[in-house]
Amino acid sequence: MAKATFAAGCFWGVEDVFRQVKGVTATAVGYTGGTMKDPSYEDVCTGTTGHAEAVEIEFDPQQVSYRELLAVLFQSHNPTTLNRQGPDTGTQYRSAIFFHDAEQEAAARDAKDALDKAGIFPHPIVTEITPASAFYRAEEYHQKYFEKKGIKSCHLP
Repeated sequence: MAKATFAAGCFWGVEDVFRQVKGVTATAVGYTGGTMKDPSYEDVCTGTTGHAEAVEIEFDPQQVSYRELLAVLFQSHNPTTLNRQGPDTGTQYRSAIFFHDAEQEAAARDAKDALDKAGIFPHPIVTEITPASAFYRAEEYHQKYFEKKGIKSCHLP
């Protein structure tokens, strides 16, 4: 198994998108990319911790490649809006790829550059690409939120 960590707005919808991908074996929503140790949802919502709402994905590279996961990420949100997805605003809702090794970093940079060059989006991609750091699992009521609440979709495209 391998690991990927992405942020693309509210983590509930992002998790739901990746849970549908064949080869994804587990997901967890949480907080990463900030300075506060073991933040709560309320802490992250202040916008002062530096953390993004993110999804940690465990996947089987024999069934789905990291590049395929990147394609899902870029198709499932607007990577051109800084610190905003749909109605959600703040640094905690930023678009980010938290890479776990040099191969993931190269793949992320290649994907971002290729999409920018192709002009698929009307504005430049602002997705941050940064090394993975401590991932703090969110409170249990956030895990598999859509499944628990019977929600079928949110503001994701």
